[in-house]
Amino acid sequence: MKDSRADICEWLALSMVSGLGNVGFKQLLKVFGSPSAVLEAKEADLQHYGGIRKDVALRITSKIFTADPDLEYMRAQKAGARIVTYNDPGYPPALKEIPDPPMLFYIRGQPMPSDKPLVAVVGSRSPTSYGIKSAQEIAEGLAAEGVGVVSGLATGIDSAAHNGCLKARGFTVAVMGTGIDIIYPASNRYLFERIAEEGCIVTEFPTGTPPEGKNFPKRNRIISGLAMGVVVVEAAKKSGSLITAAMALEQGREVFAVPGSIQSSKSAGTHFLLKHGAALVEKADDIIAALGIGKGKIYNSNGRALTELEADLGEDEKIMLDILEPYPIHIDSIIQKVDMEPGRVLAILLQMELKGMVTQLSGKMFIRTGR
Repeated sequence: MKDSRADICEWLALSMVSGLGNVGFKQLLKVFGSPSAVLEAKEADLQHYGGIRKDVALRITSKIFTADPDLEYMRAQKAGARIVTYNDPGYPPALKEIPDPPMLFYIRGQPMPSDKPLVAVVGSRSPTSYGIKSAQEIAEGLAAEGVGVVSGLATGIDSAAHNGCLKARGFTVAVMGTGIDIIYPASNRYLFERIAEEGCIVTEFPTGTPPEGKNFPKRNRIISGLAMGVVVVEAAKKSGSLITAAMALEQGREVFAVPGSIQSSKSAGTHFLLKHGAALVEKADDIIAALGIGKGKIYNSNGRALTELEADLGEDEKIMLDILEPYPIHIDSIIQKVDMEPGRVLAILLQMELKGMVTQLSGKMFIRTGR
């Protein structure tokens, strides 16, 4: 069930508490269960159980926010945007995997599909014609295989990636470093409107937020967080694209780089990535093969492609498969993550073990196999 206006305003209120970041917000949510419970909690409990500073706890109990939550809700509505909270069914599961996921974000356009894998394509704001062509062709090739393309709506490689995806009638996600009502750069207004119709625009920043430099590294972690992998097409040695690549590695995403001329400073960053382990790609097929994605595949809620055997699993078995990892997990941890009786969990694991998809280790530890 989606949040009501009152619920969303409570989420907005907590996001407007000075000094309370995403990590602290998430911890409070984990301890108290909901923004409403956090807002009703005592100052001492917020500090003791929530682990936040006294001044931040005082702002919460005193309802001291940086802006009016109700007014912000109306501004988002006026901009044609919806606010998706961390607990909303429409919140992308992949984004929840990163260390500091946004506790809410603004979205304009179509809902983000849960059954479509996403790949980020990023690069220079002032690329060469080679870079533009490469980004367009890679994005177009990904879209043709049913893979969505994420980028940052900037000029240059970002715009080429969005346009290539749209050309192939694919789904593209533009992550902004401004408020949802601020189109930046202004020259991309037509592209912005087209993405809002055929894909979606996303930002975690409140309405009216200008394009300040400090916003873009924060934006970049969402670009990589939404994607299974990040492709850097053309980038200087010191650039935002390399920051995105670094964040992708921290988040456990794959990093790809397109080689360029050794005489071009525009390719210095991509060559640096290649020297340090990034996968070399020349076309979309290289990415599709490396990630095991594309048409004819079935995906789970995290955008992971399922094998034919996995696709034939029952619903409870698919839930179990999403929880299990290629490293040992104790039975008690598995039971805590699923809403099932312990006996039922053990029965499902036994069925999956017989199918060769799960291995039981000593000490009641289980590991996902059959990859």
